[in-house]
Amino acid sequence: MLDILRDNWLLLLIGQYPNGPLGGLAMTLILAVCAIAAAFVLGTLIALARTSGIALLYWPATALVYVVRGLPPVMAVFWAYFALPVLIGRPIPGFWTLLTALILYESTYLSEIIRAGIQSLPKGQVEAAKALGFGYGRITCDIVLPQVYHTMLPSMVSQFVSTIKETSLGYIIAVQELTFAANQINSQLLTRPFEVFLILAVIYFLVCFTLTSAARFLERRVARQRNAPALKVQPA
Repeated sequence: MLDILRDNWLLLLIGQYPNGPLGGLAMTLILAVCAIAAAFVLGTLIALARTSGIALLYWPATALVYVVRGLPPVMAVFWAYFALPVLIGRPIPGFWTLLTALILYESTYLSEIIRAGIQSLPKGQVEAAKALGFGYGRITCDIVLPQVYHTMLPSMVSQFVSTIKETSLGYIIAVQELTFAANQINSQLLTRPFEVFLILAVIYFLVCFTLTSAARFLERRVARQRNAPALKVQPA
């Protein structure tokens, strides 16, 4: 197994780059980072729509969340693969197809994380801000979202781990990510599939375990800050 890793580590790491397209683990991480960043923005907008109390915003956002979360992620990839070229009128590279599917899918999960964070905040904060004359935009950007993002950070890191694993679906539409690179190696060797995919599993495990450990650390840190006693102000 070590000889497979020795001979093919560069393909697993960066694909055929610089003599061909970038791929492997580098492509997996690029896809995951881009997807989670865009999904974070879209998920925030969906969460705000679902907590706005405006029916025109609430119902479409709720329908989107329930429909997308009720489907397996591979269906989102197939939808993007077949629907985007029809909507745009020209072929779409596999990278953008997979990225679009991941953004749509992950944004619905992140929106629920953010919505839960918004609803967990004490209502007195918003009421006090309104009493001071703050508008909706300022309350949301200066008071609500900073607290939500801080509290929900561990959950967001965990969702990033899920996104990394879901990038493996790019294999079915020939996106040259880590799983695709492993299959290329398997096609060359033919007789050692167990060892090839064991190496693949170990790589995914190491990446995801590292991020999961970071999420647990952040969760403990947030919990300590939340449970820390408030400072008492001594009278002058």
